[in-house]
Amino acid sequence: MKEQKTNVMRLLEQKKIPYTPHAYPHGDGPVDGATVAALLGQDPARVFKTLVTVGASCRYYVFDIPVLRELDLKKAAKAVGEKSVAMLRLSELTPLTGYVRGGCSPIGMKKQFPTVLDRSALAYDSICVSAGKIGAQVELAPGALLALVGGTAADLTIQE
Repeated sequence: MKEQKTNVMRLLEQKKIPYTPHAYPHGDGPVDGATVAALLGQDPARVFKTLVTVGASCRYYVFDIPVLRELDLKKAAKAVGEKSVAMLRLSELTPLTGYVRGGCSPIGMKKQFPTVLDRSALAYDSICVSAGKIGAQVELAPGALLALVGGTAADLTIQE
């Protein structure tokens, strides 16, 4: 089966950023990150989910964190200089980003929002993020991802 290129993959190629595409089997609905990591045979610490939030200032922010971790909203707010941030309502996700839940990528949203990658990503040569649709991931260097989206890295997750 030939892999379908997503806009994320096209963008990475256009910017000459090396990446490895990964596809996984899925049903109709979103799949949780732990399942995606298992289907890809990847360490869940290297598979990142993309979360979109809205700040007290009504600005939008994107956070990428390991799939098994939970976003610490206080740390997230601090990372972007907001008093507070809240998760975006699901009904707003697609109109705002162009992506569906479970297929949201930090790369190639309708508009580039301030993006923060969990600092843990920097410990790896490569990490996986959504390729912009359910069933597809791209693996790339965290530094390349940050350079592409103009992002920063910070400690973002709730410590266990």
